[in-house]
Amino acid sequence: MTIRTILVDDEKLATQGLQLRLEAHSDVEVVDTAQNGREAIRKIKTHKPDLVFLDIQMPGFDGFSVIQGLMEVEPPLVVFVTAYSDHAIRAFEAQAVDYLVKPVEPERLADALDRVRQRLAEKRGAAEVERLKTVLAEVAPEAVEDYDAEVQADAHAADRYEKMINIKDRGQIFRVDVDSIERIDAAGDYMCIYTADNSLILRETMKDLEKRLDPRNFQRVHRSTIVNLSQVKQVKPHTNGECFLVLGSGAQVKVSRSYRDVVARFVH
Repeated sequence: MTIRTILVDDEKLATQGLQLRLEAHSDVEVVDTAQNGREAIRKIKTHKPDLVFLDIQMPGFDGFSVIQGLMEVEPPLVVFVTAYSDHAIRAFEAQAVDYLVKPVEPERLADALDRVRQRLAEKRGAAEVERLKTVLAEVAPEAVEDYDAEVQADAHAADRYEKMINIKDRGQIFRVDVDSIERIDAAGDYMCIYTADNSLILRETMKDLEKRLDPRNFQRVHRSTIVNLSQVKQVKPHTNGECFLVLGSGAQVKVSRSYRDVVARFVH
């Protein structure tokens, strides 16, 4: 899967530096570059890239204006790149895949590209489903109706819950994919959010956070602990009817007796 990419930045050195870092990713093809917003819109409409790395602060026509200028076409995925961190919330409101601060670190760039690959796989998967439905409509139209009804029911349930959570921690805003969360520990009105390689502090009560998470994946296993059941790799029995859940990172979470029946419905 080749990711056709356009780089947009009014600073040539910034464009060259990003292009150099992207050479480490063999599936990324830089098809063009642009130095201002109007040029970017024209080239995006011409090339129809999969991805755009878009500088926010450019003279006359900033990155957000570029997004507005693409409203009448199917927009590419966007990763904002900027020297300033104070536009992060607005960037995510513009449905950006990620937000990178200059100078772009190779590790953060790799993380952003992983998110891009996931989004593209989902888009292409959806296209395959539509092609399958077209074939089914010819040979078994009743099957398509049943499938659509089931998908709509699942989508309605899933849309009630968060897919990404914004967390302000240590003066930065982190955009965390809910599926990457392993567990959540409560400490008063603060939640400690653990992923496989990071931990962040969120100011929110456990009761409120539970309402934002899909209960099919996230279950409380202790008075102060929520676990992502898709991250559970092993169940280890313990004394007094308790057990431990071993997560993908190797972390172990104790399940108290009062919550064991709940977890047993999901973990086999």
